[in-house]
Amino acid sequence: MHIVLHQPEIPQNTGNIGRTCVATNTSLHLIEPLGFRLGEKELKRAGMDYWDKLDVTRYVDYQDFCEKHPGAKIWYATTKAKKAYTEVNFGMDDFIMFGKESAGIPEEILVENEETCIRIPMGEEIRSLNLSNSVAIVLYEALRQNDFAGLEREGDLHRLHWSN
Repeated sequence: MHIVLHQPEIPQNTGNIGRTCVATNTSLHLIEPLGFRLGEKELKRAGMDYWDKLDVTRYVDYQDFCEKHPGAKIWYATTKAKKAYTEVNFGMDDFIMFGKESAGIPEEILVENEETCIRIPMGEEIRSLNLSNSVAIVLYEALRQNDFAGLEREGDLHRLHWSN
């Protein structure tokens, strides 16, 4: 799986998303401009000590991203979509794009890709969810649809044991 952040602005969100990507063996793609420097302490604090394990790629702009991934299946997460993220079938090589915190994905990109726009249902009173929460919600549904391929499905209780 691949998570794409289009011009993220808040380092803590990107750090949290990076940590989620490491935990799920997911690649992170960052489309510039970024609203922070990648070395910022907030980014590293949110990503904990996992940032060096992250498969992350940066792109100059959306065009650069598209040129480097021709034919890629891209899902565009937006509050403007007509279908919910649970109504589509994700593949393990799919890209899921999220926009910047203040404005989302630019509308010209969304209009060109209406069929692959998805949304997280929510009440009318709220504009959007936190970016890192949104990524986790959609990513884990995509992974669930693919039977959590490559991920550990059972935990080790250390001192405790499940009864049979």
